[in-house]
Amino acid sequence: MNTLSIEEREALKDAVSKLMADASTETAVRETMETSSGFDAGLWRQLAEMGVTGLIIEEKFGGSGVGPVELEAVMEEAGAALLCAPLLASSVIAASLLQQLGDVTVCENLLPRMASGDCIASAVLTGDVGNWTPEGVSVEATEAADGWQLSGRGSYVLHAQNADILIVIAKTAADFAAFTVDSKAAGLSIEALPTFDKTLRLASVDLKDVAASRIDAVNPVWDAVKHTLDMALVALAGEQAGGASKVLEFTVEYAKTRVQFGRQIGSYQAIKHMAADLLVETESALSAARYAAACLAENSDKSDEAVSLAAFACADAYVKAAADGIQMHGGIAFTWEHPAHLYLRRARSGAQLFGDSDYHRENYLQALGG
Repeated sequence: MNTLSIEEREALKDAVSKLMADASTETAVRETMETSSGFDAGLWRQLAEMGVTGLIIEEKFGGSGVGPVELEAVMEEAGAALLCAPLLASSVIAASLLQQLGDVTVCENLLPRMASGDCIASAVLTGDVGNWTPEGVSVEATEAADGWQLSGRGSYVLHAQNADILIVIAKTAADFAAFTVDSKAAGLSIEALPTFDKTLRLASVDLKDVAASRIDAVNPVWDAVKHTLDMALVALAGEQAGGASKVLEFTVEYAKTRVQFGRQIGSYQAIKHMAADLLVETESALSAARYAAACLAENSDKSDEAVSLAAFACADAYVKAAADGIQMHGGIAFTWEHPAHLYLRRARSGAQLFGDSDYHRENYLQALGG
């Protein structure tokens, strides 16, 4: 794993920030979220050229080979700009899972194309119950004379409708196994799921005797899934912290310029107190996300508690920042045309994506030994 210096990491963040300012404006986000794919292929190519789509992919597989700290930093910028892209699905979850499973042949075949942005992959990890645990897996694999076949249903699959390849976790007679499936394979159907956040793409995946290639995992499959979910939670925490910071930024700016009853509304004590509370929330979220990334990068024995803490702290901070930001804007923010609504929807959807805050609080207590 490559570790960038502080200066290099800041330069990377600055480059991503500039790209987001040019290509992920509010107008662009609104246009993109109404398309069938939900992402801009041109922006995806630019992210690939910058190395973002291959950020955590090892250099020998065509990526940048950096780790959770750099990923979290980039996701802060992506969250601030409400980036619409399969970054979390393909470049984080699928990329991490393939590398954790450790099948060199599969990695050599898929990861270079994923790093270049030419191939989008997504992982099928849970069923309709959506609890992201071994009990949630509802796809079963059977071995026939001509190879493996998968049957069952996966759900809450990020950008499945845009994926070229699906990585499916399934139950076998012995244990869990991982498989690659062509998204256009016979017997496979993908259906888009309705989402509260129009910038988010989720789908269900139904499999009926679908031909699949088994990944020759060198590590226990569910251990690979667990590490992948930790990486996803760190990335999501970074996105949430970045989004919360952006909401605070434009809300404070509005409070400085909006005049009511002859005074700037930011001069009123109630607004000052709300802004101060949001500053504490957003700074705490940034600290939690960055600490979790550092623990994961160092393979610290505190990783489990740090990741769970970031998962609920960043989710709650983002929801509070977005909701209070609307209140501080007054009536104007209650209209769909105001960007505050986009951030609120992203905040509320992210807070449920890989388990709600209560779920992660329970995991945090268990990690502490409680």
